Amino acid sequence: MESLTDFYKGKKVLITGHTGFKGSWLAIWLHMLGADVTGIGLEPYTDKDNYVLSGIGKKITADLRADICNAEDIEEIFTSCKPQIVFHLAAQPLVRLSYAQPVLTYQTNVMGSINVMEAVRKCQSVCTVVMVTTDKCYENKEQVWGYRENDPMGGYDPYSSSKGAAEIAISSWRRSFFNPKDYSSHGVSISSVRAGNVIGGGDWALDRIIPDCIRKLEDGEPIGIRSPHAIRPWQHVLEPLYGYLVLAQKMFHYPEDYCEGWNFGPAYNNIIPVWDVASKVVQCYGKGGLQDLSSNKQPHEANLLMLDTSKANFRLNWHPKLSIDESIALTVDWYKRYRYEDVYALCIEQINKYMQR
Repeated sequence: MESLTDFYKGKKVLITGHTGFKGSWLAIWLHMLGADVTGIGLEPYTDKDNYVLSGIGKKITADLRADICNAEDIEEIFTSCKPQIVFHLAAQPLVRLSYAQPVLTYQTNVMGSINVMEAVRKCQSVCTVVMVTTDKCYENKEQVWGYRENDPMGGYDPYSSSKGAAEIAISSWRRSFFNPKDYSSHGVSISSVRAGNVIGGGDWALDRIIPDCIRKLEDGEPIGIRSPHAIRPWQHVLEPLYGYLVLAQKMFHYPEDYCEGWNFGPAYNNIIPVWDVASKVVQCYGKGGLQDLSSNKQPHEANLLMLDTSKANFRLNWHPKLSIDESIALTVDWYKRYRYEDVYALCIEQINKYMQR
């Protein structure tokens, strides 16, 4: 297999959700690799988002505003841009917000995904599609071993269940319209990818531990922790993105062999309680304190969820590169430098540092 640079250089790539946290990092990486990138997204959440500060919207080929819930707009963009590879990241990604806006969550995560797949069906240029969901798509029994790709889909809260439903829809469209047995007739390879709790620079979303920590640290206030004992699989944003890039390359060359579900989770020693993560953030930042805000009145959130990544390890030769301490150090480094440095150059530096591992 050729290098990522050799593969992606000149490829026409479309990213949905490129204005979001993960999407902006993926857009930067693909631009660095020489891809012809089109981004579809809503307006960024804040003026401090990685998308805004990096200026990636001005560097890629097309920076478009569209809602994936609008099927006609998405189809029109696909028709005009003629992408070869599609990374679908646009979503309503927050558990707590899904309790306040369950219908919007389902419209975005389920029907939005279907709209993207329908646009792919009508666009003859597309041959490779990576649909991004989440580790929370699994029916979580809070077991002490990781979920494998063939475990049942499910979800307690509207966010998790919407992602489980999206996975079922993706599987249905793959069997019904993109069946690998009929690849010669439709020419499309489609996969779904599931990652853990992703951290990294440039995320300012509400109700996520790293942005919550940084806001309080910048304001000189104690960090309130809602679920201090909840155990999560933490990974730096570059870990799963590297997996997505490698997977799409494999799918492009071997379309009938890799069109399925994939887990890209962290090593087991990166699965630690929320309180420990916040403590490590404070240590790296050099100041701050924690406050336990746990309450029985909090909306339900899973206490334990882990992924088994054996399939990606063996079939893609993908392995997590960063320990939890390295992941947090790289994340905090971004937040300590973003106000004083060129953020695009900072992101490229961190990508290169990651790849040198």
